[in-house]
Amino acid sequence: MDLVYRLDKVSYSYGASKALDEVSFSVSRGGSLAILGSNGSGKSTLLKIMNGLIFPSAGTIEFAGATLDESGLTGGLLRCFRERVGFVFSEPDVQLFCPTVFDELAFGPLQLELSEKEVKERVHELLDMLGISALSERPPYTLSTGEKKKVAIASVLSTNPDVLLMDEPTNGLDPRTQVWLFELLRELKTLEKTCVMATHDLSLAEDLADRAIVLDETHGKAADGAISDVLRDRDMLLKANIIHEHSHRHGHVVHSHTHSPFASHDEHLPFLKER
Repeated sequence: MDLVYRLDKVSYSYGASKALDEVSFSVSRGGSLAILGSNGSGKSTLLKIMNGLIFPSAGTIEFAGATLDESGLTGGLLRCFRERVGFVFSEPDVQLFCPTVFDELAFGPLQLELSEKEVKERVHELLDMLGISALSERPPYTLSTGEKKKVAIASVLSTNPDVLLMDEPTNGLDPRTQVWLFELLRELKTLEKTCVMATHDLSLAEDLADRAIVLDETHGKAADGAISDVLRDRDMLLKANIIHEHSHRHGHVVHSHTHSPFASHDEHLPFLKER
């Protein structure tokens, strides 16, 4: 098995506040993994560790067999890592900083020291592929949230990474842009890119992930398995605060309904489909 990541008892704290508690798992090349959890469970912190932006307070993380830590992630390993791993932040404003959209998409390839001709060709291909050619000369700050998200994703894809890390990819997107994102991620999956997404959007996870890891409110790992199996575990999802349940009365009969983010009566959840 060709492992991209291996995490062993990874913990992280912000001062006295624990964000992750002894989380262990591995990611195989070409895999599609959803990291599920309620707000504050540690999903974003975990992705930042996997992107080498922060390092574990305890435990170890390896990328392609090399340890990711402050002393190891330097020189040739750092360059290789940045070429192979792309990170899409939850809020696109965090990663957009160039004067125009064209410059945003050109920035990464220029750091790889591609020729000017290669950079222009790559940027125009991405602008066409993502349908944002009309935005090429616009300053990013003038764009809508959905447009900014498209540009942020395009800027990451511009270096053609093997691994794509995405933090709440549907955050702030309107329905049409969500459909666009679903189709793009499906296409990337056919190209055997390794995709790890942190999300509480269960429909996104069910459609695009092969496997899921659940972080609970104690910041530990509550589940790890095939996406279909994880989404069938209603009790675990309730305990991890990913779905919630409420009751209402029809005359003398009391009905209970389970709800989760972005769903109407959780119509996409396997444990409800089978009823």
